[in-house]
Amino acid sequence: MTMISRVFGFLRDMVTASIFGAGAQFDAFSTAFRIPNLLRRLFAEGSFSQAFVPVLSDYQKRKSPEEMKQFVNAMSGTLALSLLIVTILGMIFAPAIIHIFAPGFASKGDRFDLAVTMLRINFPYLMLISLTAFSGAILNTHRRFWVAAFTPVLLNISMIAAAFWLSPHFTQPIIGLAWGVMIAGILQLLFQWPFLKNLAMLPRPVINFRDPGVSRVLKLMLPALFGVSVGQINLMVDSMFASLLVVGSVSWLYYSDRLMEFPLGVFGVAISTVILPHLSHHHAAQSEESFSLTLDWALRAVLLVGLPAGVVLAVMAGPMLSTLFQYGIFNGHSVLMAQKSLSAFAVGIAPFMLVKVLAAGFYAKQDMRTPVRIAVIAMLTNIALNIALIWPLAHAGIALATSLAAIVNTGFLFYFLRTRGFYKPREGWFGFAARLLIANVVIGIWLWFGAGEIQTWIDSPAIWRITHLGFLLGSSVVIYLAMLWLTGIRLHHLLMPATLSP
Repeated sequence: MTMISRVFGFLRDMVTASIFGAGAQFDAFSTAFRIPNLLRRLFAEGSFSQAFVPVLSDYQKRKSPEEMKQFVNAMSGTLALSLLIVTILGMIFAPAIIHIFAPGFASKGDRFDLAVTMLRINFPYLMLISLTAFSGAILNTHRRFWVAAFTPVLLNISMIAAAFWLSPHFTQPIIGLAWGVMIAGILQLLFQWPFLKNLAMLPRPVINFRDPGVSRVLKLMLPALFGVSVGQINLMVDSMFASLLVVGSVSWLYYSDRLMEFPLGVFGVAISTVILPHLSHHHAAQSEESFSLTLDWALRAVLLVGLPAGVVLAVMAGPMLSTLFQYGIFNGHSVLMAQKSLSAFAVGIAPFMLVKVLAAGFYAKQDMRTPVRIAVIAMLTNIALNIALIWPLAHAGIALATSLAAIVNTGFLFYFLRTRGFYKPREGWFGFAARLLIANVVIGIWLWFGAGEIQTWIDSPAIWRITHLGFLLGSSVVIYLAMLWLTGIRLHHLLMPATLSP
């Protein structure tokens, strides 16, 4: 379901790139959209979800259904009130927020005015999508993973429809895209309600900050604001620095980020979403061995996909950008510029995925302080590297700084999981790593020679780009799987053992 969502996301980005390109207007939209999206990942999918799921799992295991429903009701009302306040303040102070997050936008002019207007339209999306994430967390805890994973498809469909049919009715067409985001928030929330009702878990909101469960969630949530969402914070820092560069830099980073988010969202987020309830159940059952083995399986699964994803994006950055986005007013120059930042982002693909899995290990233990301390170190590292790399490498330096900060984050998370005894690697890691290295080197060489010169891709017709890219990517998958098989990796080695399911 996540794969379907990401495919629709690609279609959305192809449409927006063709219609709006990579200029001042799209700079303004991507900034306005990223701010509530950042807050959503910080509060809803980040700190809130990572605090809420372990507490809900504990209620599911130890409390009566009535107590669990009471907790969900209190949590929904308290969350909705908090989000409403944040939304109102965000709309009021939109100009100041744009000044902070995009200091390179002039205090007046098209980019600034457009960003302020669209931020005010998009801020209610924060409330709607955060409540959607709350509903999705309940469904995930009850093993209804597909519903929450499919829900983002509605955002992509709404934005595509808005780009084609709503935008032409505005003097500045990009504003129609912002309204498409707002409409999507409503659709996504309503979509999940019938499934909650079938579980008898559709909340009846009650505002109660003193509810024991709500208090536990808030206590766990507050120190985790920077935890698993540090990647998003770093991307926002990237946008702040990019706003100081030439017009189009924000857009080039946006499209690079979108391609990077495909493997991250399909596999990294999906695996971390699935294992968090498992880890929480193992922790509640005091099954430390199962807890460690679940983490071990997730790390192997992430590396199995994350490493080749990084290789593919690094080597094929230009051809993929040209094939997916070089239509309409998104020209060859934009492809060349976005290629630089995507190649730099590719360095961090596997670390980005590993952060989500490793952080889940701490959150399942209800240890929020360790990830947040590490996240702050990673964020400061990102800022320092941005300052050092932005001048020699421009927007590509910003992307590289984010990737290097993700490596720092991964290293510290792994170190503390090991030293505290939360994770004990099972045997066979050296052989597994050697097999992965061989397979990735082989596909890297294959793609390097197969891709050829980027100018060939820019100058070739769309049908050639599509068929050639399809052949290279399809063949690289076959070669990768063949190399894994030849080196001794079998399917049963990759499946989560049935004994780990709670």
